[in-house]
Amino acid sequence: MTVRNLSGYTRFITDLEQRWQSFQEQRAEYMLQQARYGSAPEKIAEDILKGFFSLALDWPLGNINNQLGYADMVLTHQGIKKLVVEVKRPGSLSWEKQSLSRALEQAYRYAQEQRVTTIAVSDGDLFFAADIRNGGLVERLRLCLTTDTSTPNLYWVSVDGIHRPTEQLVAITEVDTAPTRMQAKQEGTTAIGDTELLHPKHRVPARCFGYVGNPLKPATWKLPCRLIDGSPDEKHLPGAIRAVLTNYRGAYNKTIPEEAIPDVLVRLGKAAWEAKKMPGQASKPLVSYQLLYDALYQKDRLEEIKSAINL
Repeated sequence: MTVRNLSGYTRFITDLEQRWQSFQEQRAEYMLQQARYGSAPEKIAEDILKGFFSLALDWPLGNINNQLGYADMVLTHQGIKKLVVEVKRPGSLSWEKQSLSRALEQAYRYAQEQRVTTIAVSDGDLFFAADIRNGGLVERLRLCLTTDTSTPNLYWVSVDGIHRPTEQLVAITEVDTAPTRMQAKQEGTTAIGDTELLHPKHRVPARCFGYVGNPLKPATWKLPCRLIDGSPDEKHLPGAIRAVLTNYRGAYNKTIPEEAIPDVLVRLGKAAWEAKKMPGQASKPLVSYQLLYDALYQKDRLEEIKSAINL
């Protein structure tokens, strides 16, 4: 069953466009101060985000908590902290600038202190949410809050969607959350689709690697295993496997935390199975793929992979 078949998802989508338009009208009212005086304080962004969560989404106002510890906002469900939000003054963040990275580092630190595994940063214009996974971040939602049209991907930060792991994000793919190039120029930002961060050597984004320490720092992306179109990278995949499971090129891996290895093996395993290179698929599998199969068997993760790719 995919997320689309869930009753909670259906309820969320039913009047999403109407809720989004109401949020846009409210946001425009809050931004009048910036139009009058040329700038707006962080409090305006906080007010905008309260409207975003409670009006565009479905969070009760009482579940949006301010200044818990050092966190600007913390969203709770049944008293359990689910999302830490770092808020910046309107217009202070950009997809391309270090300001976003610094805000994420702050949110990450506050979330670790409060044992929360999902974070977000926003200035009332841009919104970025991610899950903390094995010391790094896995993107959950990237959105321009000024866009006229809503997206079903908002579900991933709704009351129901925030509980669901990032592995299920592929269930909603038909709507791009990026603003159009024309919208971006009008809003003074850059279209997200034009600025997807690429690794300087491999020229692919973070989603194409087996391990991502920080999605905003390509130097932390290790083990290329997919091409930019999402298909398995058969050229680099065997080397990525050996880098984890052998003393690849005379050296053992020292950059990937041990606790992250099982999840890394699963990501490599999914790519290998899709490429039909694993034992039982290939008549004479390479040693790399046999090593990967054996490691996944030891970690009891084989069935997880087969289920994920419908084997």
